[in-house]
Amino acid sequence: MLVVKDAHGTVLADGDTVAVVKDLKVKGSSQVLKQGTKFKNIRLTSDAREIECGQMVLKTEFIKKVS
Repeated sequence: MLVVKDAHGTVLADGDTVAVVKDLKVKGSSQVLKQGTKFKNIRLTSDAREIECGQMVLKTEFIKKVS
């Protein structure tokens, strides 16, 4: 079984809400994700270092789980 953890070591599951821990440039765009941006109903991928947030894929080292 694949265990996915956020930047602080908290275990993530499908449907969790997460927030970005630092400003991130979006690859292929001039857009920037600001620190604190929240994503609801995440989906886990087959890679323990990545999650899906809608049409984006984020690395788990840049997110934290929000209660």
